Amino acid sequence: MEYKKFDDLMYLVKTYILNEKSHELITKAYNRAYELHQGQFRKSGEPYIIHPLNVACILAELHVGPDTICAGLLHDVVEDTQISKEELAKEFSDDIAEIVDGVTKISNLKFVSLEEKQVENHQKMLLAMGRDIRVIVVKLADRLHNIRTLNFMPAEKRERIARETLEIYAPLAHKLGMFRIKAELEDTSLKYVDSPAYNKIANLIKNDNSARMSNVDHTITEISKILDEQGVKDFKIKGRIKNIYSIYKKMVNQNKDFEDIYDILAIRVIVNTIGECYHVLGLIHAHYTPIPKRFKDYIAVPKPNMYQSLHTTVISEDGFTFEVQIRTKEMDAVAELGVAAHWAYKEGVEYSKEREQFEIAQKLKWYGELLKFTEEDKQDDAKNYVNAVKDDILTTNVFVYTPTGEVVDLPVGATPIDFAYKIHTNIGNKTVGAIVNNHIVPLDYELNNGDIVSIKTNKNSFGPSENWLKIAKTSHAKHKIKSFLNKQNRDILLAHGKESIDEEFHNSKITEYEITEDFAKTNFSKNNINSLDDLYLEVAKGNLSPKTVVTKYVGVISGDKTQELQLNRQIERNQKLLSANNETGVIVEGLTNPLIKLGSCCNPIPGDNIIGYVTKGSGIVVHHIGCKNCKSFQMERIIPLEWASNPDRKYPCSIKIDAATNINLLVDIMNTVSASNMSILSINATSNKDLETTVKLKVMTKSLVELEKMIINLKKNKYIYNIERDNI
Repeated sequence: MEYKKFDDLMYLVKTYILNEKSHELITKAYNRAYELHQGQFRKSGEPYIIHPLNVACILAELHVGPDTICAGLLHDVVEDTQISKEELAKEFSDDIAEIVDGVTKISNLKFVSLEEKQVENHQKMLLAMGRDIRVIVVKLADRLHNIRTLNFMPAEKRERIARETLEIYAPLAHKLGMFRIKAELEDTSLKYVDSPAYNKIANLIKNDNSARMSNVDHTITEISKILDEQGVKDFKIKGRIKNIYSIYKKMVNQNKDFEDIYDILAIRVIVNTIGECYHVLGLIHAHYTPIPKRFKDYIAVPKPNMYQSLHTTVISEDGFTFEVQIRTKEMDAVAELGVAAHWAYKEGVEYSKEREQFEIAQKLKWYGELLKFTEEDKQDDAKNYVNAVKDDILTTNVFVYTPTGEVVDLPVGATPIDFAYKIHTNIGNKTVGAIVNNHIVPLDYELNNGDIVSIKTNKNSFGPSENWLKIAKTSHAKHKIKSFLNKQNRDILLAHGKESIDEEFHNSKITEYEITEDFAKTNFSKNNINSLDDLYLEVAKGNLSPKTVVTKYVGVISGDKTQELQLNRQIERNQKLLSANNETGVIVEGLTNPLIKLGSCCNPIPGDNIIGYVTKGSGIVVHHIGCKNCKSFQMERIIPLEWASNPDRKYPCSIKIDAATNINLLVDIMNTVSASNMSILSINATSNKDLETTVKLKVMTKSLVELEKMIINLKKNKYIYNIERDNI
């Protein structure tokens, strides 16, 4: 419906807002919008004020509050006229100005491409919704009127706007439970995105409708008689035609013919209480044959958009298949209007914005997740953010349970990895296995509705592998995995770069040196090196030779004072080296040739954080700082230790590998270790009935950096899902 006059708006408003001051505020907002948009016209040739007027009328149909209606009237004034947000706040209120600001497009920012601009615009919209959900309600009303008048736009722009509506705005309306708006957004958009399909389905419905409706009318009469005879009072029964886009999705996504879609026409029974819903369900099943696996109880487990109803598909005696939806009056209102029905303006009830947000977050579980998601990923680039929200929040329809009974919603095809990252990033990063319905499952197991999922974690896990990127379904999980891998690779490159420079100094017989931030910036800025980390990274990547760094360093330190300083430091260093034990490569400051041995319990290697424990009669035992035995140590016997710069030896190290059982697993592991120039001391594998294999591997390595490189290569094996240091 197209509204043309301010009186149309006030007629709608006065049906539920009786306060005169509210009427005056809305009138003031309309007059100000009319004045500011004076001289502006839409593509249709109409005065621009017709658009905000229709947006406000759509909002009034939803029974929103006066401030939201005012924001609807004023939603374009900051973008398209000279007034600022601050001026708007002075004239009206901070509340109205904030909603308008949240809806305003980012037209004055410069972007590389239109696509990027759209992405940034969606991000602002979603972030704004995180602050105040009324912003998205106004935005949906704005988009609905724009879609209604899309025929005035050029063809290319029509398709782009329609596709954007199907991808972003219609799913948002669905998530808010606003079925009426969702259905209109979808059907109108489909008309422009795939006109032949739209016309074909519309004609099929039209041609098929009369036959189906006669069956529906007969069935409604039959069900009414059954309910009357069983004493059910004050019920309503009506038929519902499935919207065109929903039929289109089933025909395309599920490859179904029109005749195979059972719920094109559904019968809806509306009663007063939840008890009556289940009573009516029993009566329906007693008189018609229910189709197995077609019953859904959304009353006991509501959808994330607050939708509640009982659904069952049955067959009548004459073979007519139809769906029956049973719900209360309140459930029916929420099914049509969603969050707007729950949040309909109530005259005389005072609500703060904060209380509104809290209550909506309580009702809409996914909205609470969006608030958390927005806070966690506010530093992400716009495209990642929008993809994650679109893929992970707007398209979820698999519902699983935590062991405590909490419902977690995920997209179709989601795996335990997606579940783990949705619970918390740290849980995802430390995941080593999953238990679904009390059975161990592989990490690529596809979760199903009703699964009870428990995640096995280990704090010593080396974290996700690149193979997880192929397993994860959600953008959120993939982004977190990539972030972890990027950081891990960067840390290893930094350590490798430093190690290469240290080795070059060692080969050049220079034992005292100090590479600083200033040295890196001053001497290698032409290589785009602006920090010490940049220097290490460039050396690790092979873009800069460690020999070049050492040569430059030797040239820089020429000069009497510098040489004297270097000499003093070298003497100091040599004194320290006297205490280095050649066998272990460990330095104990202040001691010469102490008795030192490496702890066999944790097998520390250069690069590990270590401590020394002074034993009775066995000298100093070196332990990894995370060794489980450290918990029982006497504090007064613990001493600080450090590794010598270039210990000339290799060290034993034990790791544990968890993998899916595979005939070539051990061969692949041995080949990877060999390719890493490391030798195997021992290897042992055990498998269980769940086809899981645990490999205990002991290797000789010269440092943590070398070990981590080997582990990264091992994690490329698709059967390996966890690697950790053993006995730490």
